[in-house]
Amino acid sequence: MNYQDIDISTWTQVGEGGIGKTYANAENPDILLKVNNPDMNGEDKVRREFETAQHVLALGLPTPRMYNMVRVGDLFGMTFERIKDKRSLSRICADDESRISEAASLLAAEGKKLHATACDTDFFPCRKAVNLTAIDAATFVNDEDKAKMRAFLETVPDETACVHGDFQPGNMIVSGEGKPYWIDLGWFSYGTPMFDLGHLYLLCQVYSQFPKTQELFHLTQEQMKAFWEHFAVAYTGSSDHAAFDAQIAKYVPLEVCYLSYQHPYPAAYQMFAAVVHSFVEKLYR
Repeated sequence: MNYQDIDISTWTQVGEGGIGKTYANAENPDILLKVNNPDMNGEDKVRREFETAQHVLALGLPTPRMYNMVRVGDLFGMTFERIKDKRSLSRICADDESRISEAASLLAAEGKKLHATACDTDFFPCRKAVNLTAIDAATFVNDEDKAKMRAFLETVPDETACVHGDFQPGNMIVSGEGKPYWIDLGWFSYGTPMFDLGHLYLLCQVYSQFPKTQELFHLTQEQMKAFWEHFAVAYTGSSDHAAFDAQIAKYVPLEVCYLSYQHPYPAAYQMFAAVVHSFVEKLYR
């Protein structure tokens, strides 16, 4: 398939996340260009992300409109609607930590809407199935822990709710007028919302101790833990969310494998193995 070639020298980088970079062009002020990092830039991956955003919008969920897939040198990219004066919830919290409660409450409110939306199961993958593949591919996990994770996965309810896949404050942006939008939808799927909640718990309560995570979210470990505290209260409607946390924590081993499957990081496999084993040993009986 032929794609329009983009001269990146005429674009200015305006954002960066764990998956790729975004660029703006003065001649097209209402459009942004996203280019995934090389390890996430296969044509099929970029096209899937592009088509996924279109399907998510069709479900009635707020996300910027996609326009075209393009070529940027040897890489693929996509152009999409520019949300004026947008900032991610993560950046809002980093710029003013007094807004952590506000941002966490917004992610909880929009997350509940997302999780109450029936997904298009003909287009989107089943998250349980993806997780099973991720467990099998996790070379850093020993066979005993894998067996316990598969057994736990069998107990996970078969649901058809929308699951973002990378549910965290960096993947919700807010326009200058205060309207929220979901972004980075390449891992969207269907299943129980517990997968999304486990993902956020893993990032805020476990991975927040690592400098790479703090750099990615522009937040300290204390700020990310505070984000989870406010999120859990808003999502459950109760200041006592200990039982909720305990239930969510069981999904941490699954999320470690899922994240490493979607975005391999061999340098951290020893650490991943330790996290998985610790949670499996403590929570899987």
